[in-house]
Amino acid sequence: MKWQTNHSTMTDQSTQEKTVPIPVLPEKSKGAEHSKEMGSSPTEHSKDWMLLGIFFRYLRPYWKWVLLSVIAIPFSVGATLMQPWLIIRIIDDYVVVGNLEGLYQMVSLLAATVVIGYIGDAIYTYALQKAGLFAISDMRKALFAHVLQLPRTFYDHNPVGVILTRLTSDMEALGESLAVGVLSILTDIIKTIALFIFLFYISWQMTLVILLLLPVIYVISNFLRNKLRYYYNQTREALADSTGFLQECLNGVKTVQLYAAETKVVRHYEGKTKKFLKAQTHSNFYDAALFAIIEGITSISLGLMIWYGAKQILAGSITIGVLIGFINTLNRIFIPIRQFTQQISAIQRALAALEHINRLFQETPEETTKSTDSAHLETLQEFQELRFKDVYFRYSNDGPDILKGITFQLKKGDRLALVGTTGSGKSTIVRILTKNYTNYQGSITINGVELSDIPRNQLDKLVAMMQQDVYLFNESIAFNIGLNRPGLGKEQVKKAAQHVYAHSFIEQLPQDYEFSILDNGKNLSAGQAQLVSFARAIAGNNEMIILDEATSSVDSVTENFIQKATEKVFQEKTVIAIAHRLSTIQHSDLILVMQEGQIVERGSHQELMGKQGLYANLVQSLEAERG
Repeated sequence: MKWQTNHSTMTDQSTQEKTVPIPVLPEKSKGAEHSKEMGSSPTEHSKDWMLLGIFFRYLRPYWKWVLLSVIAIPFSVGATLMQPWLIIRIIDDYVVVGNLEGLYQMVSLLAATVVIGYIGDAIYTYALQKAGLFAISDMRKALFAHVLQLPRTFYDHNPVGVILTRLTSDMEALGESLAVGVLSILTDIIKTIALFIFLFYISWQMTLVILLLLPVIYVISNFLRNKLRYYYNQTREALADSTGFLQECLNGVKTVQLYAAETKVVRHYEGKTKKFLKAQTHSNFYDAALFAIIEGITSISLGLMIWYGAKQILAGSITIGVLIGFINTLNRIFIPIRQFTQQISAIQRALAALEHINRLFQETPEETTKSTDSAHLETLQEFQELRFKDVYFRYSNDGPDILKGITFQLKKGDRLALVGTTGSGKSTIVRILTKNYTNYQGSITINGVELSDIPRNQLDKLVAMMQQDVYLFNESIAFNIGLNRPGLGKEQVKKAAQHVYAHSFIEQLPQDYEFSILDNGKNLSAGQAQLVSFARAIAGNNEMIILDEATSSVDSVTENFIQKATEKVFQEKTVIAIAHRLSTIQHSDLILVMQEGQIVERGSHQELMGKQGLYANLVQSLEAERG
């Protein structure tokens, strides 16, 4: 039997209307990642440009700000070129010859070019940073929307802390590097080229001497760039790992304290932070080495020019003004070169973050709004029938079968109870039905339409689930029941709460339905949280309700309310219940007794009790617990 996970490929249209689609790159091999430390290949360079291209696609909507920055470039570059030329004229034509008549006008002109240059740089930097920050903001929103569309199975294999790092820390690194530093490379390159042309104009001989140093700068910069990229990747991985562990520990801090495991947990966290510290220390070393080497080359170049220029002055080949202007221009060239070396570090940090963000974008989103045949949509308007036919399921291709040939039928208004020991497959059936898992074999149909062909948004209109594990948001009770779903106003929320007997305790709270829930229901009792969750499940008026009963941690009064609410739902809805109470089981039309992924017994309560099999033993154990 061939097993294959069936993932969807389309995203929510409402989200894509507001965001720029992001291109994704193919996954890199492990060999390619390790080869970074040895050196870069043309493929790696092209991949870097493709990664930056992702960012530039988000930058495109803000082309007006980019255009404004481009308009400011000629003013900045022109002022940069004018200043050394004016310095040469001032020294040779006025200072050396003692001509003070026009000196003040020339100095004023020099001051004006400085002001114009500062204004041009300010406009260029502000406009690009504004465009860059808007682009990063759009990318952050697109990534969050994408994460929300990922299949639920994705979260079974990826720690929330790692995903959180991608959305926060990696995005911050991307914003700081791209929006602030990398975009200024354009003007630095233009300035450097223009200043070299001006150097040739002043003295081509001295310029050739300087050009001999450029290959040295390139080789050193390229070597250190590869080192920085490698260790920045290691840093991002280590940070995500430590953040994921930290998030898990903080969520389970009460358990850690209860079992006095603080010392062991801290020690384990120290190991993860040491890995981060090691990678960060290596990246800082190569970053400092890059800056120091470029600074050293700058000083050596200036020293060479002073030595060579002094000989040229003594030989009468150049003037003092030319030498000073040349050195001034050369110093201006090394300013963007030094900045560029710093930006190399920023680029590598950005590319490392962008590479991890891109991997998250590569995860295939769930098919929530795929195009469905109009006849199917009409068929799915009202629930009529659910069929499981010879359904098999396993978590991985090489894993054991969790479900083995499950077959049953459920018609509108029927009440189905799933019973069995822990690990028998009850919850797995429910998770497949709610599309938590999609790689089943066999056939599951609703109204004759295969479950894999039903989009998530349509399935959610038919089926709602009361989960055993309650999660409440730090919002009002009204929000936690309605979840801002279309058509669920205050009256519908109140009606759902009354239906499950939650209204009586809600109206006694300060601000009743506007009462703010804290830290996943910390300011509510376990029973109250269960009732809010129950109200959430039925508020959408779905035709089928799945109940994963859990009353072990609630008081007897609340348990009675839940029991009454369950009886109401049984009378009004089509219900599938993972049953823990004898009363729930007895009221069911069909009971499926599960054992090791198979249905070993099926029938009504009376029929199964008459068989005196596994079900009868389970009922007797439940009665013994109650007794």
